[in-house]
Amino acid sequence: MSDATAFQPPPNARLGEVILDKLVSGRGIWPAVPAIIVLMVVAVVPFVILLSLGFSNIEVARGAIVSQTLSFSHLTNALTDPLYWITFQRSLVLAINTTLLCLLFGYPVAYLFLIGGKWTRRLILILTIAPLLTSGIVRTYAWLVILGGRGVVNSTLMSLGLIDQPLRIMNTHWAVLIGMVQIHLPVMILPLIAVMSRHEGGLMEASANLGASRLGTLRTVILPLSAPGIGTGAALVFTLSYTTFVVPQLLGGGNYLNAATMIYEQVVFSLEWSKGSVSSLILMATCLIVLVIIAMLTNIFTRWTKGRDA
Repeated sequence: MSDATAFQPPPNARLGEVILDKLVSGRGIWPAVPAIIVLMVVAVVPFVILLSLGFSNIEVARGAIVSQTLSFSHLTNALTDPLYWITFQRSLVLAINTTLLCLLFGYPVAYLFLIGGKWTRRLILILTIAPLLTSGIVRTYAWLVILGGRGVVNSTLMSLGLIDQPLRIMNTHWAVLIGMVQIHLPVMILPLIAVMSRHEGGLMEASANLGASRLGTLRTVILPLSAPGIGTGAALVFTLSYTTFVVPQLLGGGNYLNAATMIYEQVVFSLEWSKGSVSSLILMATCLIVLVIIAMLTNIFTRWTKGRDA
């Protein structure tokens, strides 16, 4: 008896039994229906509500919307406000710098995992995954202790006689960048390790047999083949860095304004829900544009490594 016959409901089955049979039978789109319903509830519906708030004038009384009228004024004001341009430019530059630094620091770790022995690989995996088991807020507070006026960095520099008074590191762009790189670095390393591990052994031995040095193998073989891992890691790190709120709020201080903190102030403190919605839509749109660019570049380099026309 075939699988299709085994999963067929009896002719007199009720509607619930028919739907349950379609869900568990594994045929067509039915097995994905529960995931689609969850996605609609947790993603699509909130997005529609956000969209409606961004393109309307609302009147709030006692925490509830009492009137709502269609308006594009909030979007036009946001696109013509210099503060928005400066804030999103700062967020974009911060996310790009974080992504590049994570790639710069993460790629050697992934390459060491590729050429290392069994214990080296285990150690790298433990050191990479362990920070992910701790909350990002906890790790950010650790940087408050390290970079503070009497923190580890300033105490060490003063004890060595390199500085006479503590450096102002906290509440600066550099403190935010340091915290972002450390927190998001594992997200870059893991995709690189996953992609590099597919091509270990044979390709490196073949390259060595053909006379290539280890550096030449890295440049001509490993680096091109790791393009999918670079693209995946860059997309993840950029998304997390561009939309982050905790790190800039804690390490940048109250005067450091990026897109996420601006949205938080508009929604929570100013109660300007329409402005916050428009800012959120701009944030998602610009993030999506950068992700599309990363995907296109990754696709081009992946096709090139496979010898296809770009």
